[in-house]
Amino acid sequence: MRKDITLPEVTDVAVAVIPRQDAGEDLWDTYLINLRDESLENILITSQGYGSVEGVDKTTTVLRHFHQTLGAGESIKIEPIQPTLFGITNEYWVSFNSNGQMLDKRYVFKANTISREGLTEVPVVERPGIVLQ
Repeated sequence: MRKDITLPEVTDVAVAVIPRQDAGEDLWDTYLINLRDESLENILITSQGYGSVEGVDKTTTVLRHFHQTLGAGESIKIEPIQPTLFGITNEYWVSFNSNGQMLDKRYVFKANTISREGLTEVPVVERPGIVLQ
């Protein structure tokens, strides 16, 4: 029975962590980026951080965000992220409807992978950041 169920792969949707340009402090934001030719609808994003900091287990609160639609080639800010959380794993689970199908994908920024040294150009937002597709 399970072999009869097809799970389509999510492509052309990205999550990026981008430092703020005009902030005097070290502030970063997380974005959802739609690289598809069609819009995403009924978008539900859950975020959570977990890991160990100096030998102590740390888990952040699970946050949920809902957006009605995200047009083709557009981006939306999900939430700010504090640099103190870069030392733990940060996970974003994105679910959405597209072309009559419900799709979802998990984006995981592993501990210590978010840093200024790893910045690359983020599509659509056109600023440097860390991108997962």
